[in-house]
Amino acid sequence: MKIVVCVKQVPDTAGGVKFNPDGTLDRGAMLTIMNPDDKAGLEAALRLKDQYDAEVTVVTMGLPKAEEVLREAMAMGADKGVLVTDRVLGGADTWATSTTLAGAIRNLEYDLIITGRQAIDGDTAQVGPQISEHLDIPVISYAQDIKIEGDSVVVERQYEDRYHVVKAKMPCLITALSELNEPRYMTPGGIFDAYKKEITVWGRADLKDVDDANLGLKGSPTKIAKASDKVRKGAGEKVSLDPDESVSYIVDKLKTKHVI
Repeated sequence: MKIVVCVKQVPDTAGGVKFNPDGTLDRGAMLTIMNPDDKAGLEAALRLKDQYDAEVTVVTMGLPKAEEVLREAMAMGADKGVLVTDRVLGGADTWATSTTLAGAIRNLEYDLIITGRQAIDGDTAQVGPQISEHLDIPVISYAQDIKIEGDSVVVERQYEDRYHVVKAKMPCLITALSELNEPRYMTPGGIFDAYKKEITVWGRADLKDVDDANLGLKGSPTKIAKASDKVRKGAGEKVSLDPDESVSYIVDKLKTKHVI
C-alpha cells in the first residue's frame, strides 16, 4: 500500500501573525509548526504503515523552510518527503493550492491520500476535498477512525452528535480530524535518519496537468479586502482599595455594564 500525506507548515499563532502589504501572511517572519490536523493524518498513515507495511510519502507546498515539517514527518516514521516550492506558487488561496498539490501528486503512486481537515491559518477545510476533485477520486471528510478492508477504506465520519460509517474503494482521499489520534513523538534515531534522507524538491515545471492561470496569487479567485493582526487589549483600569471598598467598586461596575 502506498499512502500520500499532505502536510502544511503553519504559523504558531501563540507567537502572533504578520502580514504582507497585499494581505497575505508573511510566513518567512513567523515561528511555525506542523498543522495539528495534518499531524493526526500523518499518525494515521504511520499506523497503517505499522499494520500493513505501507510506504508513506509526505508532501508539502511552501517556502524552502517548509522542509522542516518534512524532516519532522520522516523523524516520526515517514519514508519520503516532497517539497513543492516556487516563487510563482506564492500567495495561493485554496483553489491554487489544491491545484498545485494535485499536480504534484500526479507524479506519485498512491492508494490513499490523507490530509488534515483544515489548517489553523485558514480554517477553510477546502483543500483536501478540492484535491480529490482535481484527481477525480472519492473523498471522505472529518475522519475520526480509519480501517482498511481489502481494496477499500472504512471510515467513521464525524457528524454533529453521532458518526457515519462510510466505505469507499481506493484510491481515495481522507481528511483527518486532530481528534483522530495522539501523534507519536520523534525519536532520536528517527531524527538522525531523517537528516540523512534526501528531500525531493519540485517546482512549477514538475507539476502535471496544471494551467498557469490556476497557480499562485494571480490564479487565486479569493481576494483579500483587508487583513490585520488581532487587536491587543490595553492594560485596563487598576485600583487599590480595601476589601469592603473593593466589593462596592466591583458591584458598581457590574451594574454600570448591565451585567447585574
